Amino acid sequence: MRRTVATLGACLLGFVALTPAAAATAAPAGGSAPSAADAAALAAGIPVAPKAAAGAAPAGPNPFLALLPDPAKADYSGWVNRLEKQAAAEAKQRARASRAVALPPLVVDEDEPAGTWGGNDEPSAGQLVRDFGTAAGKNPKARVLGALSPQRPSPASRTPFSEDNGSITLASDLGLGGSTNGVRIPGSTIGDGPHGTAGTGTGDFDFYRIAATAGQVIVVDVDTPASDLDSIVVLYDAAGAPVARNDDVGLDRDSYLRFPVPAPGPYFLVVAGYGNLPADPYDPASGDRSGSTGLYDVTISATVDDRDFYAVKLRKGDVLGASVKGAATQLDIYDTLPRLAHGSGQDASALYPIESPLPGGGNAVTEHVAEEAGWHFVAVSAATAGSYDITVEAYRPVLEKNKPVQTLFLDFDGARVNTAVWGGPGVVQLSPFAGFLSRWGLTRLDEDAVIDAVVAAVEENVRQDLIDSGLNTRFKIKVTNSRDHADTFGKPNVSRVIIGGTVDESGVDTIGIAQTIDPGNFNTQETALVLLDYLSEPAGESYTLNTYLTPASDRIAFVGRAFGNVVSHEAGHFFGNWHVDQFNPHPDLMDQGGNFPNMFGVGPDGVGGTADDIDVDFGHDDFNPGEGFTGVENTLGRVVFGVTS
Repeated sequence: MRRTVATLGACLLGFVALTPAAAATAAPAGGSAPSAADAAALAAGIPVAPKAAAGAAPAGPNPFLALLPDPAKADYSGWVNRLEKQAAAEAKQRARASRAVALPPLVVDEDEPAGTWGGNDEPSAGQLVRDFGTAAGKNPKARVLGALSPQRPSPASRTPFSEDNGSITLASDLGLGGSTNGVRIPGSTIGDGPHGTAGTGTGDFDFYRIAATAGQVIVVDVDTPASDLDSIVVLYDAAGAPVARNDDVGLDRDSYLRFPVPAPGPYFLVVAGYGNLPADPYDPASGDRSGSTGLYDVTISATVDDRDFYAVKLRKGDVLGASVKGAATQLDIYDTLPRLAHGSGQDASALYPIESPLPGGGNAVTEHVAEEAGWHFVAVSAATAGSYDITVEAYRPVLEKNKPVQTLFLDFDGARVNTAVWGGPGVVQLSPFAGFLSRWGLTRLDEDAVIDAVVAAVEENVRQDLIDSGLNTRFKIKVTNSRDHADTFGKPNVSRVIIGGTVDESGVDTIGIAQTIDPGNFNTQETALVLLDYLSEPAGESYTLNTYLTPASDRIAFVGRAFGNVVSHEAGHFFGNWHVDQFNPHPDLMDQGGNFPNMFGVGPDGVGGTADDIDVDFGHDDFNPGEGFTGVENTLGRVVFGVTS
C-alpha cells in the first residue's frame, strides 16, 4: 500500500502505560501534563498533536532531533512526510557525488524459487552473501535482487459489527482461521455507539479479535473513500500491551499496519479516530474526547508471511546501511544473537549529514553499527507479492586510524550561531550559562562548581562509561570546555554543544536539539544546542529542574548532573543515536522528552540532588515507538564505535 508501516514485535523489552516506576519517580503533574488517554496514546507510539495541512510545513522543531519539553505537541506525521521528500532529494545528491568513484556492487540473486516461501524466512536459513564485507578481498557494496511471495488473502466481506465493541473484552471476533484468512468490512463508523458523539462523547472505539499463529503476518488496511475520518490503529497482545501501531504517513490520513506474528494470539485491533485512544483498552469509556469521526472500510488478514533473510559477515564497528525499492516496504537488520537491531518501514535518511555515505531514497531505509563481529542479517518483507532491489553497503568509521581524535567542546559562554539549520531565523547571539544560575537558587560564585559538575557528568557518560564497556579498545574522545580551553570549534574533528540561550533568542522551541543523527559519525564537526529557559522555569512543570529542588537538594550536584545528561543526549544524536522509549522501565540517555525525572536522574524520593538519585547511562533500549523504528538500540555501542581512533 502507499503508507509507511510501523510495527513492534518480540523485541519489546516491556511496556508501562506512562511512568517507569521501577526505574525512577513519577513525573509531576504540571500544567501541561497530558490526559490519561493522551498519555496512553503517546506511550503506545500514537501522536496526539494537531497535524499540518497537506503540503504545509509541520509546526515546531524536528522531533527526531529535539529533546522536547512536551512531546504531545510533536507533529510526527508531518515530519515523516517532510523527511521522506528530503531523503529522496538527498539520495540523488549523494549518488551524483559518489558516481565517479563508485565501486561496482556485488550482485546477489535470491536463491529461493520464485512464487514460494519458507526457504530463507528466518536468520538461521538466511542466504549467505560470502563475498560482502569491509575486510580485505571483500566488496563492501551489494545489490540484492529477489521477490516476495506472501500468501495472498481471500477476504470474506461482511456487514459492520454492532455496537458496543469498544474494548478488548467487547471485541468483535473476526472468525479468522481455517479457510478464512481475511475479512473485509465496508461501511463501519467511528463516532457511533454509546460513547460516540451522540452518547457520552468520550470517544468511539472499534475493537476486533484476531486469531493468528506464529509465522503469519497480520495486515490491517483502513480506507476512507466516503468520509474525512483520520484513522489510527493499534494492535494489542493477549495481555493488553500494544505491539504495533499506525497513524498515517500518507497525505490521505488512512492507516495501514503490518505485524509479523511472533507467538500465537489472540490479538486485538482497535480502529479509532485521530485525537483519541482509550486510556485503558479494557474500558470502552476511557477516552476523553470524540476525536476524528466518520465512515471507514477495513480489511484485516492473517496469512503466511514471506520474509527473505540475507546473511552478511561484519567486523566490529562496521556501519551497515540498506535501502530497498520495488514491492518491499520493510527492512530489518538483526545482530549476531540474532536480535532485531533496527527495523524500518520508512526513509529517515534525510536526518543523516550530507557527508554520510549510507544509502537512502528507498521505500524503507535501515542502518546498524555492529558491536560484535560475525554474521548479521538483513531481512526484507512486504504485504503484497513482487520484486525488490536492495542496496546494502558497509563502511568503517571515518575516524579509524585518523588524527586528531574526536573532541567534544562544551560552550558555556554563549555563542553566535546560525539557527536556520533547526528552523530558526538565522545567525543569533545566545546568552551565557552563568546568567541563569540564580534561577536555580545558585549564585555566580557557584559557577565553577556547577561547570565542574556538568563536565564530570559528560566525561562519565560519553567517555568513561564507554571505556569501561570494553567494546572498543580504540575508542578515544577529548571533552573540553570554554572555561578551561580555547574554543576549537571549526578545527578538524571538533563537535560542540552550546549550553546557553533561550527559545526567544534561538527561535527554536525546544530544550535541546542536534544538527543530525549520524550513525558512524561521518561528520565530525557538528553543533547541538541546550537551551536554558525551559530548564529554569519556576517549579511545576516536569521539564524544569526547579520542580525537583527542595531544601534537601544538593543544588550544584543536581543541576550539574541534569545538564550533563541533556548535553550527552544531544551529543549522542550527532554521534549516531536515535531516540529510545521514554515510557518503559529502562532509563537511557537517549530517552525522548516527556519523562524528565529519568533524564535528570531523580530517584524514588522525587527530589533531585539526594542520595537516591539514579545514574542514567547509554545502553540497550527499545526504539521510541512514535518515531517509526523497531528493535533494540545499543545507544552505547553506536557512540563507542563512531568515536574511535
